[in-house]
Amino acid sequence: MKTTAPKDIMRSTARLMARWAFVVWCAFGSVALAAQNGPEPPLADEVPIVLLVDLTSGQVLHARNTNRRFVPASITKVMTMFHAFELIEEGAMDPAQMMVMSDDAWRDWNGEGSTMWINAGDRVSVDDLLTGIANISANDGAIMLAEGQSGSVQNWVSGMNDRARDLMMTNSHFGTPNGWPDEGATFTTANDLVTLAGALIGRHPEKYRRYMGLPGFRYNGIEQSNRDPMIGRVDGADGIKTGYTNESGFGYLGTAQRGGQRLVVVVAGADRNIIRTRTARTLIEWGFDAFDRKPLYGSGETVGSIRVQNGTQRTIALKTDRTVFVNVPAQSATAPRVSIAYDGPVRAPFDVGDQIATLVIEVDGMEPANVPLLASETVEEAGIFSRIINGIAGWFS
Repeated sequence: MKTTAPKDIMRSTARLMARWAFVVWCAFGSVALAAQNGPEPPLADEVPIVLLVDLTSGQVLHARNTNRRFVPASITKVMTMFHAFELIEEGAMDPAQMMVMSDDAWRDWNGEGSTMWINAGDRVSVDDLLTGIANISANDGAIMLAEGQSGSVQNWVSGMNDRARDLMMTNSHFGTPNGWPDEGATFTTANDLVTLAGALIGRHPEKYRRYMGLPGFRYNGIEQSNRDPMIGRVDGADGIKTGYTNESGFGYLGTAQRGGQRLVVVVAGADRNIIRTRTARTLIEWGFDAFDRKPLYGSGETVGSIRVQNGTQRTIALKTDRTVFVNVPAQSATAPRVSIAYDGPVRAPFDVGDQIATLVIEVDGMEPANVPLLASETVEEAGIFSRIINGIAGWFS
């Protein structure tokens, strides 16, 4: 029987903790309340669920009801895109791969809602399906992709839910690949959608640029426009997805990037398209304008050090994996406060790049932001003699 060494178990645990830390950073602690004393955007309370997050700092800039579950409608397709990107990365699917529209899928989905107008028996590349799903919300394309890759819609949906669990989107479940009404089986939250957006962009930046945020798509001789409310109208906007059904109202998950700063906005439950559009655009513009963005640390810069227990060395330097900024309300005289948080003592072994601590950034009137701090080098587990020496040294430190 093959056994796993204790050191391997501990390393696996460290990697799992790093993965959890990435997800927590994407979700920004699942913050559910707006900043209590920070600046407020110029918005009436027209939309029940809103969330504005700076992905590059981990700060929640504005929030309302971010853990309230809602029906995402076609925003569901963002998880279909993420699942597809992961499959491509894993080698289980190829953009050049051709899929065939089955007779049953064509009968069920021909002309149903947003569509690519794929005919029965048509051969369509994964590349075209992903472009159609992302930019013209092709319901038929999502079904064709699901059946073609997984053998059935249910198998594909099972994969979507596995991805959601891996990202710890604990308040989300998917019942379809395209968000078609399913009596409430599909639901999500604003916090979970920000987690998904962070993973989509962070893990697959090239695929994101290739498929998301195009002005439209032409297939079967039919030109259709992307109905994203920010693309071409808000500087730096590059996706992600709208959603609407009678059940869900008007929703949107969108993002824009300026000068290296990326904001993500969620709007859900609007009762009119114009309200969704106005809210999303106003929040994004306010997020870029209402704060002074201050650099704290450069990518790879040493932030501090912490002690290590039972390791081949007693301390380890902590580094960032990105340039760290903080948003401070414009004209605020208060400086941000930073601290290092970790579950101590940190025990060896761990590898270089493992997340072993968190940089906590605090600004008056705003929720704290959390940025992962990584081990600057690998530390092995110490032998018995080294542990004794370290223990004795610890008495005098």
